Amino acid sequence: MKKIVSRQLVDYLERRGVKHVFGLCGHTVIEMLDALKESSLHYISVRHEQIAAHAADGYARVTKKASVVLCHLGPGLTNALTGVANAALDSIPMVVIAGDVPSYYYGKHPHQEVNLHCDGSQYDIYKPIVKRAYRIDKPELFPEILDKAFRLAESGRPGAVLISVPMDMFSREIEDYLFARTYVDSKQTISPTLDDETAMDIAKMLVEAENPVIHVGGQIIYSDASSELTELVEFLDIPVTRTLMGQGAIPDNHPLHVGMTGFWGLEYVNQISSNADVVLGVGTRFAEADSSSWYKGVTFNPEKSKFIQIDLEPAEIGRNFPVVIGAVASPKKALKAILKAAKVIAPNGIKRDALKEKIKSNKDAFKANNLDISNDSRFPMTPQRILRDVRALFPHDGIIATDVGWNKNGVGQQFEISIPGTILHPGGLATMGFGPAAILGAKLAAPDKKVITLVGDGGFGTNPSVIATAVEQNIPVIWVVMNNGAFGTIAGLEAAHYDHSFGTLFKKPDGSAYNPEWSVIATGYGIKSKKVTSADEFAEIFKEALESNEPYLIDVPMENIPVPTDGIWNINDIYTPKDNIVEGVLTEGEALKSKHVSTK
Repeated sequence: MKKIVSRQLVDYLERRGVKHVFGLCGHTVIEMLDALKESSLHYISVRHEQIAAHAADGYARVTKKASVVLCHLGPGLTNALTGVANAALDSIPMVVIAGDVPSYYYGKHPHQEVNLHCDGSQYDIYKPIVKRAYRIDKPELFPEILDKAFRLAESGRPGAVLISVPMDMFSREIEDYLFARTYVDSKQTISPTLDDETAMDIAKMLVEAENPVIHVGGQIIYSDASSELTELVEFLDIPVTRTLMGQGAIPDNHPLHVGMTGFWGLEYVNQISSNADVVLGVGTRFAEADSSSWYKGVTFNPEKSKFIQIDLEPAEIGRNFPVVIGAVASPKKALKAILKAAKVIAPNGIKRDALKEKIKSNKDAFKANNLDISNDSRFPMTPQRILRDVRALFPHDGIIATDVGWNKNGVGQQFEISIPGTILHPGGLATMGFGPAAILGAKLAAPDKKVITLVGDGGFGTNPSVIATAVEQNIPVIWVVMNNGAFGTIAGLEAAHYDHSFGTLFKKPDGSAYNPEWSVIATGYGIKSKKVTSADEFAEIFKEALESNEPYLIDVPMENIPVPTDGIWNINDIYTPKDNIVEGVLTEGEALKSKHVSTK
């Protein structure tokens, strides 16, 4: 029996367990909108395609299943591109279904086609960021490509997949028996584990090491490996360092959790990781910000440390540091296998009480040093005071999406997360505008949880129409706008090294400060909103927002205080004197901590 492709596509998504489709209309996808109208799928219509992609990203991070974006060709596809790239670089599964020009109009410059390089090839735009870009050239290919797309998005290192669909393909009729394969094709790909010999070799190195470290990334959270990680580190008393994306993999207040490494890592964290004799990296790429631009001895030291790397993606093994053991495996299964082997080698485990005391002492010292500014009642508020009040009132099982600036870097460094999956950071692409939209998807995925974003005024200003979607779809989220009237992080970096902040402060031509009144704008969108007028008032307003169970925006004037940066970032090569840098290599000695190589 023949059925229209759009109806069969909707049926496929329903059977796959998809609940929401995020998108924006366009003439190439109106057949799909017609099919969605009669389906059980909840279509989340937005005012900008980047919002759709970020919301779908947040949704996938919570559900750990591929989310679905539906967009138009041309500007629809390019508008969504940044959000899709953000998901891809953070290893978040997503399937993008994009309308394309009619297949019979290739080469004729049809309306809105991107064809300056090649006819009928708009999907090429996505090739650098997706795991695969498909184009439907025959409607009969749909069933097979759908199965492939979802499997590819969710397996290995998760990521985004594009299906570009000429608009006439949505309206074609094909025999429904062609979709028979989708009823029997498994919906899950089993990830590999470590073989017994490799697990034993890794366990032996960890047991025999004097100063081992386990360095973890976001794959720990995505693969639900937090309990396995915690059990292993507690059995062998091994300290854990993490990336920004690894926050929550082990509770930040755990006695063996040292902290975030790299540029925004604190000095004692980087000291522990750089002095390790064995570093076991699990689900991390040892990326630049987490590794202090790979400068020897700052965060990691390949001359002193032996590296073991476990990752779902073979291409990441040994990419940035040479490894003595490299393994492609699920973090969850790998850690379980290593623990099993460790119990054979050291049945009674290992105790490093002095190390735990050292970790506690350093954490306590940082908190004590931060206490005055966290309790300070000056106004505009200090970012530390904002984080203190949010942590005191926000439930630990609530979900927070960050954005770019203090709300990401400072949160990653000094805001305690105790439950995996409750903090959503834009890590790889670090996209402004991620947080305000990601919370829409996160709340839809976890309607029983409180969901907020901490976002700068620069980040929120990129796309405030997220409010309209929250109103239309009745999504009760909270935007906490940490308002310093600037692109604060870059303003601070520029001021520190050039003695000015050109291009980073929000000002009128006469030099006077300028910013929209976000609380007034939010009210205009039809939601509750307040602007904080004193530091002591913030907690009361935040509590009111949490209890309102409605979309709510809080505008919080904030002082632009730099996040402590004890690591190194190679932007120093660009804007500081190169007295101690020779062909990109830091020289040894005291210069390592001089102003020329530090962005404090």
